Amino acid sequence: MIGRLQGVILVKQAPEIVIDVNGVGYEVQVPMTTIYQLPEVGKSVTLHTHFVVREDAQLLYGFAELRERSLFRTLIKVNGVGPKLALTILSGIESDDFVRCVRDGDTASLVRLPGVGKKTAERLLVEMKDRLKDWAINGTAVSNNSASPASANGILAEAESALVALGYKPAEASKAIAAVNDASMDSSEALIRMALKNMVS
Repeated sequence: MIGRLQGVILVKQAPEIVIDVNGVGYEVQVPMTTIYQLPEVGKSVTLHTHFVVREDAQLLYGFAELRERSLFRTLIKVNGVGPKLALTILSGIESDDFVRCVRDGDTASLVRLPGVGKKTAERLLVEMKDRLKDWAINGTAVSNNSASPASANGILAEAESALVALGYKPAEASKAIAAVNDASMDSSEALIRMALKNMVS
């Protein structure tokens, strides 16, 4: 599993980019939301990736933010939604806005996305509702202030995701992070260390 790439951008032609990692060029499919955040060709970049193996291909999908990759992985679990459609969805709508649409049952906004018809939109609402429940409740992916920066919420989301990956339940992870969250914490790693120390002490 290739979960992260760090290298120099050789080619940037949406929706694909090529990253040179120690002399090896990796072709990576990325959503437009990530394309917008990429530096120019020749500059260094770090992407969180998802590796897909098929009978006829091995594909890498890349994302600027961990929560966007998390949403991608949740999307491809929906019946009838493959990596290509998931990438298209994330290219047409910000993660926060997508979660908001699911929470509010907003099929009208979803059907405006390329490749998403009424039936697919309804399926997304039904199957994603519970899967995004904790994400929406803890506020890391749903913000009432669209102009606020995502950095603080991103740190919280990364820390909570890491705890969930370690085996903690989403509610436990959210509670643990909230208990140690402090304005001086400027990285998810610091939050994770403090949360784990607090839980095992």
